[in-house]
Amino acid sequence: MAAPLRITADLDHGGRWTSLRAGDREWLWRRDAPERAAVPPGKAFVDAGGLEECVPTVRGTPDHGDAWARRWHRDGDTDRVDCERFRLERRIRVLGDRAQIDYTLTADPGFRFVWAAHALLALSEGAVLHAAPGASTRLYPEAAPLLKEPWPVGTPWLEGEWPAPHGLRLDRFGPDDGTAVGAVVVTNHACVHDGPEDRLALSVQADGQPVSVALWRNLGGWPEEHPYRSTGVEPMLGRVFDLAEAGDGDAACVPPSGEVGWRLTVTADCGCP
Repeated sequence: MAAPLRITADLDHGGRWTSLRAGDREWLWRRDAPERAAVPPGKAFVDAGGLEECVPTVRGTPDHGDAWARRWHRDGDTDRVDCERFRLERRIRVLGDRAQIDYTLTADPGFRFVWAAHALLALSEGAVLHAAPGASTRLYPEAAPLLKEPWPVGTPWLEGEWPAPHGLRLDRFGPDDGTAVGAVVVTNHACVHDGPEDRLALSVQADGQPVSVALWRNLGGWPEEHPYRSTGVEPMLGRVFDLAEAGDGDAACVPPSGEVGWRLTVTADCGCP
């Protein structure tokens, strides 16, 4: 039987999840970044690890979105953050080895956005990521040095199929090699296997909105000055990192009701072999 989950969040600093535990296993990677506590909205992202709520974009402007540097508030069993163009609410429920997080974003009809549960995981070199075979995968330009073919000029991403878009195995993390690669897999579910028993599944459901799972595979290749290792598996609404690059169907869109709802599910046992 899988161990029950425990989630700890810091509402004063962006609603960031600071801990995701299953028994004795801590799944979230964390980094000492004391400047994180005082960064104002709109400034460059300060990476402290954990799970960040990135909305209305991940890359681009504002860097990692507009919610991570703001104070959140608790109303009963609901967490809330008020940003300039939208309100985001979430309700976290832990049900044994499964957590369900229900979100509602309220904004003017037609407001387009990208959301990511920017989960940086503490993974070993032997960790393996499972996603839907053959799923469409967008590989970003930082991967260009690792590919055999040249990157087309002006192309924000290359399309391929999971798990080996353009010959690059993204399902294996491996030892630090000085590379950093971002990708978006067009699927709603992914599962990490890290050792014989430790498994973590993440999925997202949203009626009428595009969903995906982003991957950040930084094996000591970022940032350019003082690089470190960080590995992210990030359920998303949308199919791009940068909202400014979103084409038709690449971003979530607020309907006439003024609200978009979705659910993130985190499970300590993915059920796959």
